[in-house]
Amino acid sequence: MAWEYSQKTVRLFMDAVHGKPGTHVGEIEDPDGIGEYGSAACGDALRFTFRVRRHPTDPTQDVITEARYLTFGCTSAIAASEALCILIEQKELTPIEALKITNQDIVDFLEGLPKQKIHCSVMGAEALEAAVYNWAQRRGVDLRRLGVDLHDDEQDEGRIVCKCFSLTEPFIRRKIKELNLRTIPEITDAIKAGGACMSCHHVPGGLQDLLDEAWGKKEDLLKILPTPVPLEPVPVKATPKDESALSPYQFSKKVESVIDENVRPILRKDGGDVEIIDIKDTLIYCRLSGACQECVGAAQTLRMLVERTLKDLVDERIRVIRV
Repeated sequence: MAWEYSQKTVRLFMDAVHGKPGTHVGEIEDPDGIGEYGSAACGDALRFTFRVRRHPTDPTQDVITEARYLTFGCTSAIAASEALCILIEQKELTPIEALKITNQDIVDFLEGLPKQKIHCSVMGAEALEAAVYNWAQRRGVDLRRLGVDLHDDEQDEGRIVCKCFSLTEPFIRRKIKELNLRTIPEITDAIKAGGACMSCHHVPGGLQDLLDEAWGKKEDLLKILPTPVPLEPVPVKATPKDESALSPYQFSKKVESVIDENVRPILRKDGGDVEIIDIKDTLIYCRLSGACQECVGAAQTLRMLVERTLKDLVDERIRVIRV
């Protein structure tokens, strides 16, 4: 199935990928603050940079005048990053004031996100924290003296709980409380922990243990029930075929439409293109051409741009195969 995005989310994404003036994809040269979150190897990564108008005597009064981002993420990651930059620039915030922007502020600005994509808003908030920490180091601002805790020691000193995404115990504990996460699926939706191999779900010290420590262990509510009286079998009516499912023809036409409208214009800006060779179920066989054909990042382009866009706008089960 395709993700249900708000019109505002889709518009921000489309404006960004087409390089519309006023959007924020890119990187500031010699920035005043730079922060990163995530990993390209895990499928989501964000680099956030900003420039400030420096106050002549008090660096805590510096004002962010420009913000930019680079991301390997999906539709929601790009839209959430755009939202973060807009919120910061429109309000003319100091770096310390910008820290008050939460992932929920980003979700609200986008008029909602699918629950499985909430982690994209968390990426922006975490990358912003890292960039502010970097700015403070450059400007000699003692954040701890100001009562600002950026949790900069979490990744260095914490025990790794989710090895697939390298997420530590202190980080997960903090996010459970900050985001009021009550179940393992909610943790996965918010920060991706436990979303790959799932081995960290119920092991000692794993996600369930952290939830139990945060909110208290739920009592076993199972009760022994009397043996039910056998009932007469009831004939089961055949359920009609899901009318929302696309036929193979409709599926292929939608894939072609998304490639034409959302992918091909981006590739052509860099002198490249993509050709659909074959479609078998949810496997899309593609060939890059032009400048993209011999590019060392061709495989990454197929996965991060072509496959991600098709997953978001057509069907999350899609896999793109390079031929």
